[in-house]
Amino acid sequence: MSFGISFSPLVSIEFVWAAAAVAAVVAALLALTRSRGALIRAGALALMVLALANPSLTREDRDPLTSDAVVVVDKSPSQNFGDRAAQTEAARAAVTDRLSRIPGIETRVVEAGQADGETDGTRLFAALNATLADVPPDRVAGAVFITDGRVHDVPSDAGALGFSAPVHALVTGTPNEKDRRVVLVAAPRFGIVGQNQTISFRVEDEGVRASPTEVRISRDGELLDRRIVTPGRQVDVQVQIPHAGQNIVEIEAAPLEGELTPVNNRAVVSIDGVRDKLRVLLVSGEPHAGERTWRNLLKSDANVDLVHFTILRPPEKQDGTPINELSLIAFPTRELLQQKINEFQLIIFDRYARQGVLPIVYFDNITKYVRNGGAVLVAAGPDYAGPISIWRTPLDAILPSEPTGHVTEAPFHARLTELGRRHPVTRDLEGANEDPPHWSRFFRVVDTRTVDGMPLMNGAGDEPLLVLAREDKGRVGVILSDHIWLWARGYEGGGPHIDLLRRVSHWLMQQPDLEEEALRLLVHGKELTVQRQTMAESVAPVTLTSPSGIQRNVTLDAAEPGVWRKTVDASELGLWRATDGKLTTLVNVGPANPKEFSDVTSTTEVMAPLANATGGDARRLSDGSGLTMPRILGVRSSDTLKGDDWIGLKVREASVVRGIGVLPVFAGLLGLLLLVGSLALTWGREGR
Repeated sequence: MSFGISFSPLVSIEFVWAAAAVAAVVAALLALTRSRGALIRAGALALMVLALANPSLTREDRDPLTSDAVVVVDKSPSQNFGDRAAQTEAARAAVTDRLSRIPGIETRVVEAGQADGETDGTRLFAALNATLADVPPDRVAGAVFITDGRVHDVPSDAGALGFSAPVHALVTGTPNEKDRRVVLVAAPRFGIVGQNQTISFRVEDEGVRASPTEVRISRDGELLDRRIVTPGRQVDVQVQIPHAGQNIVEIEAAPLEGELTPVNNRAVVSIDGVRDKLRVLLVSGEPHAGERTWRNLLKSDANVDLVHFTILRPPEKQDGTPINELSLIAFPTRELLQQKINEFQLIIFDRYARQGVLPIVYFDNITKYVRNGGAVLVAAGPDYAGPISIWRTPLDAILPSEPTGHVTEAPFHARLTELGRRHPVTRDLEGANEDPPHWSRFFRVVDTRTVDGMPLMNGAGDEPLLVLAREDKGRVGVILSDHIWLWARGYEGGGPHIDLLRRVSHWLMQQPDLEEEALRLLVHGKELTVQRQTMAESVAPVTLTSPSGIQRNVTLDAAEPGVWRKTVDASELGLWRATDGKLTTLVNVGPANPKEFSDVTSTTEVMAPLANATGGDARRLSDGSGLTMPRILGVRSSDTLKGDDWIGLKVREASVVRGIGVLPVFAGLLGLLLLVGSLALTWGREGR
């Protein structure tokens, strides 16, 4: 309960001050002239002026409010190194117990800094602000952080906190901790496939004298190089980008004896491989209805550099047209198929037959080109079954389908084979799962025997329609009908010709996403999906290794034809590995090189500037010999909030008003008695 006085003038405040001035002048004159009863008269004048001011006595009934103290407990991954977790729990119990003994203090405890795969670094002040969102600034007693000191969202000045109270940091860990880490100086994000990229890094040792150490450099799990480096010196390495998509480069330094953790001995660089241009050679044996389908498809892709030749006038054609009237361009066979053949990623023969345009020796070049990593696609027509078939060249050594000499002329719906339902080229083609498939019919298929390869689609009489095969380092494909243009023209509703032809082309050019045997790790927020693509009926368990080296076996579940999956929690930031004994894959969860693991030694230097600016303190809990907890005191009026063995929190004088009582002094009988009494005293004094 508290008492006070308030004024509610009956007239304007200017009139009250004027009356007070007149009363003061009159009182002064009475005093100077030494009139009898001057003091009583001055008192009467004062009461009259006070009556104009209308004073009231007030009484407030108040309930005191507690002051809020926040204990922020660092639960970041770096708190698991050494005995920091045990120190943290011991400090937490001691701090909350001591705060509970301070009258007027309400304690709030919040855990923060857990790795979530989305935020980078330990963000404790974000958690503090969220906890104090409903607390007025004048009720904040202060904050106590229990952390290893590696905090990545410390405000630059105390004014950014939003309250005026001490911030204390109780730092876990011990002095003189040892650690080795790999620091990336420069790393590219993209690289041209087939070219080298430069990665710059250095090794840093903390807590020990620097000495040369071995560094291993790997790409996609394959060891590329070993070298001895001196800590503190920048090292540049050249790494080739072998394929499109993600290329993961690891730089790993040998562990340091007695170091806190080997997690940050490895740095990861993820380089997206992009192709400068996909060079495709399209050779059409003759003009036909489906020729433009291929040209439109390849020209629509800005990443494809297309060279297209159509043989309009084969050498055996003699129609008597003068040479000077021909506007044909001669097929540069020697330049394309001997000198520059290795510059192409794909060669397509569209209804090509042996017409004497390409000498047999060039087909030998094409065969060698495929076996060295190139790709050939044959889009066959009736000519493939005849005596001038491209099969009857040295290409027969790599082509997967041998013609029988017959062509089936009958309407049919192309259907996926059992292999086709599993293969990523044809697995989820739109309309494939209906019976009949929801696409238009073809009317011709070349009868063949599959010598090698994978028949993914069948035609009339279950004759192979699409066959893909691997040949040494290269790949070969055969489409055994020339009626796919009906899909492009929308006949009977058309069909997925763009998806099919593009996937076939990209598989031939070894696009990683279309590999039929692949192991992948997919990250979705805080979840990690292990996915196995296979043509087999079953898959082996996968060994999953976390960034900290913890292994576990994962049994995959069948998700769809050819695809097996299992989703697990991504509980750690960093590089995860998966292997089934044959295939190995890597993926990074969260930032490539998390701040959480860049510096892992405990320190008071990060929190000390802010703590000192607020009157708080940043101190270690242990010097290596045991845990030393400071006393925690509630401070009401002093500006000193820390000492050698204690830290303080402000106990605020905040309260809430429950009721107010008001007594006007000059209202009613009391006011009348005061005024009449003062006049009566004046008259009585005059009458003596």
